[in-house]
Amino acid sequence: MRKKIIAGNWKMNKTFLTSRELLLEVIHGLSNDVLDKTEVVVCPPFTSLALASELIKDKKIGLGAQNIHQKDDGAYTGEISAPMIKSLNCQYVILGHSERRQYFGEPNHLINAKVKNALKNEIKPILCVGETLEEREKNLHLKIVDEQVTLGLKDLSVENMKNVIVAYEPVWAIGTGKTASPEQANDMHVAIREAVENLFGKETADNTRILYGGSMNDKNASELLAKQDIDGGLIGGASLKADSFIKIINSAAK
Repeated sequence: MRKKIIAGNWKMNKTFLTSRELLLEVIHGLSNDVLDKTEVVVCPPFTSLALASELIKDKKIGLGAQNIHQKDDGAYTGEISAPMIKSLNCQYVILGHSERRQYFGEPNHLINAKVKNALKNEIKPILCVGETLEEREKNLHLKIVDEQVTLGLKDLSVENMKNVIVAYEPVWAIGTGKTASPEQANDMHVAIREAVENLFGKETADNTRILYGGSMNDKNASELLAKQDIDGGLIGGASLKADSFIKIINSAAK
């Protein structure tokens, strides 16, 4: 049985002070029973990682970063490395998010290098894959996502895959208020699982957790999370409101 994960991606939101307010609300709003049943991860901006690390130190809440560089150190002004986030007790990192692909031009081979670097530093990558509206309308969505999975996980081992999480994010449903229907979302999760199976075998595919990252919120979470191949959510806007994020987590724990 795959344990569900709810990860909050705050993106470029929240200052040091407002991060503290939000985190304390989330911490106080979650019961130990819920945290035993569901893996919860918060991914604040880099400027709030140290604060978050301290606040959740004794809590059953994981900490993730939103990106890393593919190298551990060097003359890369403005970049953040895996050892840097590891030193703040980050156990997770979001890689290949559609916004990194779209706005910063990150190709599959670079994302693959980042995935490998995260694993080398014992950080669990959350590899994001997903198609644009144009790609879906041209019936290319399965091809695009299969390619992103195959190239993003290139040269990884079965042992590596025990620490990899995949997130399906239909780009057309991020920040638009639109969501794929539960059936559409589950179908894509099945396709992703098949791609993982082609690379690493059925046992690994069956154990790989695949999150839905297309505008999941407290109103649609229960229906999406009830689907067999949806193992949790990568939550954007709804993770910035403590009550909404808590409701989604509670839905996952049922």
